[in-house]
Amino acid sequence: METLRVLVVDDETGMRLAVARVLNTYTVRPHESDEHVVGFAIETAESGEAALEMMAASAPDILLLDMKLPGMSGLDVLRELRERRLETLTVMITAYATLETAIEATKRGAHDFLPKPFTPEDLRVAIRRVVRHLVVQREARRLAEEKRQVRFQFISVLGHELKAPLAAVEGYLQILKDGSAGSDPAVIARVIDRALIRTEGMRKLIVDLLNMTRIESGQKRRDLAPADLRDAAAGAVETVAAAAAARGIEIHVEAPDRAPLVADRGELDIIFNNLVSNAVKYNRDGGRVTVAIDRAGAAWRVRVADTGIGLSPEDAQRLFHDFVRIRNEQTRLVPGTGLGLSIVKKLAQLYGGDASVESEPGTGSTFTVTLKG
Repeated sequence: METLRVLVVDDETGMRLAVARVLNTYTVRPHESDEHVVGFAIETAESGEAALEMMAASAPDILLLDMKLPGMSGLDVLRELRERRLETLTVMITAYATLETAIEATKRGAHDFLPKPFTPEDLRVAIRRVVRHLVVQREARRLAEEKRQVRFQFISVLGHELKAPLAAVEGYLQILKDGSAGSDPAVIARVIDRALIRTEGMRKLIVDLLNMTRIESGQKRRDLAPADLRDAAAGAVETVAAAAAARGIEIHVEAPDRAPLVADRGELDIIFNNLVSNAVKYNRDGGRVTVAIDRAGAAWRVRVADTGIGLSPEDAQRLFHDFVRIRNEQTRLVPGTGLGLSIVKKLAQLYGGDASVESEPGTGSTFTVTLKG
């Protein structure tokens, strides 16, 4: 149970004790649908000056503040609190509630009012309102901070991912500029090819980022129409055929005559291209890739298996997260953005499915995607 600190400021001893007696045993459930329960720890002060001294040391979560006090008035206390920029929520207690004083107190930061005389139930209702507002306020701040952290991490990772290829392209251009490559056309062509590989990697990173943000924001335009998973698989195989042949990797497709699905063909291409290209990139020379399509209840199941380097259980658990690339001696020269499989999973979820992997280091991996429709 969460405990909120409540400071009761009133010059009447009986009032302070009565409020403490009611709230000491009272609990609030801010949201009826969850298990979050809030209780209260009560502190008291008999004057505005004493209250401000206590709050200087440690601000309470809720302030029950009498409007009419000896010395400083409740409005004076509110003015001081506003200058200190404390996040305490204040409920004004007053027997002299007028429209003018309510407006003035609200301007100075009062959240709610509790007119005297009040019953224990009146007090509980007022406290319940302020607790619910406080919880919503804190949740909003937490989400805002989380958003800032995500944005910071995103920009940091993006900067890290772009720094290396940009430095490489800059280095290749400098070689051409200062003549270090000489005049041999073959050498110059190799330098240009390396620069183009780096720029292609940056282009893919940008495309993957755009795809990911459009999917997550719900702004991706989708053109749903009858499609066939066999066609998407065949297109992906054709795309990597040359790279696979150069390394002696065989690719086989096992599927029924038809695998119909109402889908966005571009989304299917992204899914199959990522799975099949990864199966080739992380395979061993002379290896094998199998693309299998079959039914699994109400869904189509796509399995792409390879005989490649495989993954540890720890790496497999992280693989579908954003910007995750498994870095070791076997993968350090393999290009990638760390976003492809994250996008695959997000797209599969748009079709009511999911993405997973089973892998064994040194033996290979099998990626499974389910798509309903």
